[in-house]
Amino acid sequence: MSRRLHINVNILNAGVFGGSWRFPDTDGTASYRIEHYTSIAKKAEEAKLDAVFLADGPSLDPSVRHRTGNNLEPTTVLARIAAQTERIGLIGTLSSSYNDPIELARRLGDLDYVSGGRFGWNVVTTAGPVAARNFGRTGELDHALRYRRAAEFTTRVVAGWARRTEFASPQGRPVVVQAGGSSDGRRLASRVGEVIFSADQDLDHARAFRTEIRNGAVTFGRRPEEVVILPGLSTVVGSTEAEARARRELLDQILPDAYARNRLAGQLGISLDGLSDDEPIPAGLLVDPDEAGGSQTFYRVVKAIIDREKPTLGQLLKKLSGGGGHRIVVGTPEQIADDIETWFRAGAADGFNVMPDVLPSGFDDFADHVIPELQRRGLFRTEYEGTTLRDHLGLGLPAVPDEAYERRPLDAVR
Repeated sequence: MSRRLHINVNILNAGVFGGSWRFPDTDGTASYRIEHYTSIAKKAEEAKLDAVFLADGPSLDPSVRHRTGNNLEPTTVLARIAAQTERIGLIGTLSSSYNDPIELARRLGDLDYVSGGRFGWNVVTTAGPVAARNFGRTGELDHALRYRRAAEFTTRVVAGWARRTEFASPQGRPVVVQAGGSSDGRRLASRVGEVIFSADQDLDHARAFRTEIRNGAVTFGRRPEEVVILPGLSTVVGSTEAEARARRELLDQILPDAYARNRLAGQLGISLDGLSDDEPIPAGLLVDPDEAGGSQTFYRVVKAIIDREKPTLGQLLKKLSGGGGHRIVVGTPEQIADDIETWFRAGAADGFNVMPDVLPSGFDDFADHVIPELQRRGLFRTEYEGTTLRDHLGLGLPAVPDEAYERRPLDAVR
């Protein structure tokens, strides 16, 4: 069988755009009800997607005053989705910074078992002072420490799954998903990641990133085909190009300015107070990405846009649309399929973690029109060929490194 795309849908509250909850005929509070998630998951299964993906953070984000947030804990939601679906994969984000590896291994292993082998764990190192304060800390952990802890944490969780003799998963153990584009994040991805959720605006850079991660996996004794690279992709679909652009323009108009500014300031680690929309961001305020705190992945993406395009603050806010830095594609189903095919055939991606502009309407458009176009081109499955997430992704069960069984101290949160 020829190589085919892998596609997940990120159920991100009312949609990835900052003003999605204000979009006409959209229920801005739907993400507070479980039916929002289960209905999208059922639609994703009908479209034969690999998985649904839930982002999360162990804190109440202050930006909730400007937009709805992710309001339900991922494993709780995914357990309900598992009960109402049969094949769709289930990927949940849980922090390695503020959890216990033994408890997490059991919780996620049990969910994988009861779902019939459909679970994947998105490992993240939680950045930001808000989460730190939520756990009684005065500040976030140092970036390097977060990733040292994540590596030890993940190997301990994987070892816990491998030791299970009862309630073993049909897929062997959950799929390890990892998101992080910093130098520490890329090393972690090469070491433990089976699916890599990346952020990239440039095809050549994305192709180089995929090559680096796969080559890095080899240095850890892994096979490059054991790693699936899925960049985030925000989609705005219209029946005509003009309709799609009008939809995007409306989303930009209803974007809460305070939310967009606060999110960008948080990503860059600087204050935007006093800076007008028609001024560029002063280059002297920006440090090298490897020196940035918080999420270096999105810092790197946004700084590259600033360096390359020299936008004014207003232009940058519009380009990002409050979405954080993932690439946005606007157009007809055929145009969006063209873009996806270009990246896929160029070796820049094995597929995409799709982040619709508005939920559920934006995903309905993607599932009803873009997926059939990709199927017509022979790029995406028309039926599931297996029952587990590993089956969907074409992944075998990698060996567990001997080091995973060593009882080394876990870098403490302090």
